[in-house]
Amino acid sequence: MATPVVAGATCSLDDYLAMPDYSMDDRIAAAREALGETTVLLGHHYQRDEVVRFADFTGDSYKLSKIAAETPAKYIVFCGVHFMAESADVLGRDDQQVILPDMNAGCSMADMAEISQVEACWETLVRAGLGETRVMPLTYMNSTAAIKAFCGERGGLVCTSSNARKAFEWAFARAEKILFLPDQHLGRNTAFAMGIGLDEMVVFDPWQIGGGVTAEKLRVAKVILWKGHCSVHQRFLPEHVDHVRAKYPGIRVVVHPECRWEVCQKADALGSTERIVAEVEQAREGTMFAIGTEIHLVNRLAKEYAPKGKRVITLDDTGCLCTTMYRISPGHLAWALENLVQGQVVNRIEVEEDVKHWARVALDRMLEIRG
Repeated sequence: MATPVVAGATCSLDDYLAMPDYSMDDRIAAAREALGETTVLLGHHYQRDEVVRFADFTGDSYKLSKIAAETPAKYIVFCGVHFMAESADVLGRDDQQVILPDMNAGCSMADMAEISQVEACWETLVRAGLGETRVMPLTYMNSTAAIKAFCGERGGLVCTSSNARKAFEWAFARAEKILFLPDQHLGRNTAFAMGIGLDEMVVFDPWQIGGGVTAEKLRVAKVILWKGHCSVHQRFLPEHVDHVRAKYPGIRVVVHPECRWEVCQKADALGSTERIVAEVEQAREGTMFAIGTEIHLVNRLAKEYAPKGKRVITLDDTGCLCTTMYRISPGHLAWALENLVQGQVVNRIEVEEDVKHWARVALDRMLEIRG
């Protein structure tokens, strides 16, 4: 039986976190029922099972960003990470409020591109004779609102792993070169798939003078990649692919394009989390997969499709956990929801108006591109 939610009765967050995860289930369910259609709960694929099962919608950042833009709910509780909640606030209506159950749920990749560093990079490009007429800045969804706004103000847009190629094509129709932020691997894999050679790409390292790249190399390059990466996907190595193929002949290897180029070249297919899910769903009975992405999604797919005669394992036996996604617990979620029942908004994500304007321009351009 669900524990009733009593007005004014919520405890401090620390009190919630001191209780076992399972003890939050009835309280979350009761709060969801009390809030009704005023609240929508979004859950990214990489969330832990104990949390994502309460979501009204699950998906990757692209799918959830579209839902956030369209939902009529007043409150958007985003079980994801900080940049996702920022994007929901940017795309949402003025009367909507976005809540992130744990403010510490960030993204290491997004943290690898700080706005002052990107502005300094742009100045370096200008000094090299490159400017807005020649270089188009694109940023991956996994970036701060400030970086999205930077791109929007300079004619660029945001992309996800689902529509990165479309974004590159869009950009090359308008400029000679692309500055891609902040994931070098997604940028490299996308450009290479379009026929752009590795020798036509350079990596800009914000921690080195001039990015560690000569002005001449910047002028020659077609794609300038920011030196950033996903700490989960970078852990997958070519040897992991070799190992599973030797151990399981005929296995199908599917990886996320945030993985290293060398890994993606050895895989049978690569794509966003939505594409990975579709690969497993559409496969014939008896197919075995090794998947290179976050472990919670892999385990969820393994459990769901085992009864359908499909076997799913992780590409790396050590398991690749997104520690920042994992931070949101049932306790965090119960705390946020029960406060909402009482009319208190906790952990609201608000993007400054000037940043919101240009970030929305960049995100609107993304939503116009069909992935």
